[in-house]
Amino acid sequence: MVRDRDIIRRIRNGDIKEFESLFRSSYNALVNYARTILKDTDTSEEIVQELFYVLWRDRKKIMINSSVNAYIFRAVYNRCLHYIEHKKVVMRHEDEIRGRMDTAGKDPAEEMNYKELHDKMTRIIEKLPERAAKIFCMSRFEGMKYEEIARELSISVKTVEANMGKALKEFRKELSV
Repeated sequence: MVRDRDIIRRIRNGDIKEFESLFRSSYNALVNYARTILKDTDTSEEIVQELFYVLWRDRKKIMINSSVNAYIFRAVYNRCLHYIEHKKVVMRHEDEIRGRMDTAGKDPAEEMNYKELHDKMTRIIEKLPERAAKIFCMSRFEGMKYEEIARELSISVKTVEANMGKALKEFRKELSV
């Protein structure tokens, strides 16, 4: 426990070597653990990498009252459960959309409304600045979280938030007419 407090203190004070040592010593075990839950190596690696990114980013705020290993394994477990829950929501949403599209195919008025809305959304997206359009599509159509988008586009989460704000403002303006 004394060693753990020392590790936490050093990381909190910005000791990159201590952080890298923790990363190197636990990365493979954490990925293997996540893989047993998710059955997906790529997603497991992303979850562990994101954990370490957040751990370093928020190092001054993080309070670890147990062992460092217990903390990071619990964090990976929670992130895996969150990922599974998120995938379920995305799948339910996709099923609902497919169901609506099937129903829309049977009712000409509903099909026309759907097509009009789809065309309007396409026009709005085309009017958006390229980055805002890409971020909007990644968020709304691919189900990506802001942190995932930021990582993929190599931009800050704040930039993602600002561009989503622009996109949503444009949608509100165009759809309220």
